[in-house]
Amino acid sequence: MRYLGINCLNHDAAMAIVEDDKIIWAAHAERYSQIKNDKFLNLDIVSEAHMNGPWDCVIYFERPILKKARQLYATQYSKAFDYKKLPSVYLKQFNIKIDEYVSHHESHMAGGYYTAPFDDANILTIDAIGEFETLTVWDNHKKIHSMKYPYSVGLLYSAITDRIGLKANEEEYITMGMAAYGKPNYTTAIKKLFKTNLHKGCRDFLPWSKPFELAASVQKVYEEILLKLVDKYCKKDNLILSGGCALNCVANSLVKKNIWIMPNPGDSGSALGCIPAVTKKKLKWEGPYLGTNIEGEYPIDSIIQEIQSHDMVGVANGRAEYGPRALGNRSLLADPRGDDVKDKVNQIKKRQKFRPFAPAILEEDVHEYFEMPVRRSPYMQFVAKCKHPNDFPAIVHADGTSRVQTVSEKDNPGFYNLLKRWKDKTGCPMLLNTSLNIKGKPMVNNRFHAIKFEEKYNVKVV
Repeated sequence: MRYLGINCLNHDAAMAIVEDDKIIWAAHAERYSQIKNDKFLNLDIVSEAHMNGPWDCVIYFERPILKKARQLYATQYSKAFDYKKLPSVYLKQFNIKIDEYVSHHESHMAGGYYTAPFDDANILTIDAIGEFETLTVWDNHKKIHSMKYPYSVGLLYSAITDRIGLKANEEEYITMGMAAYGKPNYTTAIKKLFKTNLHKGCRDFLPWSKPFELAASVQKVYEEILLKLVDKYCKKDNLILSGGCALNCVANSLVKKNIWIMPNPGDSGSALGCIPAVTKKKLKWEGPYLGTNIEGEYPIDSIIQEIQSHDMVGVANGRAEYGPRALGNRSLLADPRGDDVKDKVNQIKKRQKFRPFAPAILEEDVHEYFEMPVRRSPYMQFVAKCKHPNDFPAIVHADGTSRVQTVSEKDNPGFYNLLKRWKDKTGCPMLLNTSLNIKGKPMVNNRFHAIKFEEKYNVKVV
């Protein structure tokens, strides 16, 4: 039986197709529309879904009537009474009819639990808000604890992100990065703020405060909450983190458990998660390369030549990553050893100068270069102290850590063989790896996008 899972009308719209226990295809709407965090579907993604169909059952990632009840409770009357935005009405334009609805947090839980490499685990789901729930804890797939609106750890983090001047529901990862430059001097005030309704933000909060110290403070508070939740409710050796807050790789690295995080733990990943939430079947997880396919052999020689000649190169090859991070198939790559590499890549990507980049490193070499909190990190979900920070300035943050991607032949044969060849030529087992996009824009998805990126930003894409 073939299932179509959908998330839309919220943010990060996505679609996924599963047949029995095999993930056939999964993709983000923004990659097709090239509108960041696009909440709507479009004809291109729906057409690609049909290419991987037909499907027998359509599942939606949350319960819209319950969500409208919460919007009514929150006095968001324009949203609560806008019935044109009901998914059943909206999807008629694509001739799609929903057969099953799943609660928001159950979709998050199932996306993690049914893709995990183990069966017996606690699942901790933290995000801004589902229908009413903002945090849930599960013993396998049985819920054992929840927190409900208006109290929300995710909303707290997003509200401070907005207060700093960044974009909520999009740039929380920048807040996390800024934290390394500040001191957590406002944790007491932020803990008091947590007890208020933050749905409309907190732009007047501590108007004299410094942005980097606000970032450090909310990061510290989140870390404390996460560790307390794990200590109180998660007694099993195996832990699954899901929901948008599972992208906080700094906090993840503090948890002393055997951890699984699906590479797309946020709302867009729920397009996949809602399917096993209904079927209750374990999925065969073979990796995150589930989207649009750019056919051709992985261009190893061209990549190395371009890096050696022009410092950096874009690569668009194979199936696109399902998740917010480029993992070798839609990446901008560079040599991490140059003193000016970070500035050059940040300039191309139009990012803040203080932001570092992630290293992709051969899995067998990672422990020689990083103090890893976990054995492997194929999806950039943890940070680690770099043992030789002066040798790799482009991938080391202000606190001496790096968001490491370990690469094995099983994970991505083309990318692995590139790193092997790069090491043979240079002695360096890693490359700087960032997403093939510029700030505020989605990643390159297809050949046409790759050509346009090359033309507009004067960076070769192979």
